[in-house]
Amino acid sequence: MPDAPQISAPGVEPTPVVLDAIDRQIIARLHENARIPNVDLARAAGISPSTCLARVRSLRERGVIVRYTAEIDPAALGYHLQALVSVRIRPGARHLMEQISDELRTQPEVAQLFFLGGSEDFLIHVRVRDSDHVRQFVLKNLSANPAVALTETNLVFEHHTALSAGLRAVI
Repeated sequence: MPDAPQISAPGVEPTPVVLDAIDRQIIARLHENARIPNVDLARAAGISPSTCLARVRSLRERGVIVRYTAEIDPAALGYHLQALVSVRIRPGARHLMEQISDELRTQPEVAQLFFLGGSEDFLIHVRVRDSDHVRQFVLKNLSANPAVALTETNLVFEHHTALSAGLRAVI
């Protein structure tokens, strides 16, 4: 059995969460379809609907289930291009990293923002209309910032969300 998942906030020591086989089954089913009716979820987990509801509530209260989301096709909204932008902050501007992160997360183009260890400080996944839009994003939000030392933009030709493979490794 894999180690228990750990739930934590930045700067807080993770607290291990103990999951049994039923919890793992519920999580796997919700990961595949967060809109599954409780009665179907209960049937899949082999428990009563009332027990299932209590289990899901417990998973939320323990911080295992953080939120339910809908996956949106960006192309359907006119965002036909995705890019990954690596960012390196100047050594003298390291104290601004949290502020830069907070500003970037408010930009509508930003789908995901990763704070990294290694040669780059941030990796930004952006969804944009076209190549000019990504260029404008980089110029306005990164190159114009004196704290930014370097950016590198990579276009995404295909993007796939893992169905459950990554989740199965932790549950």
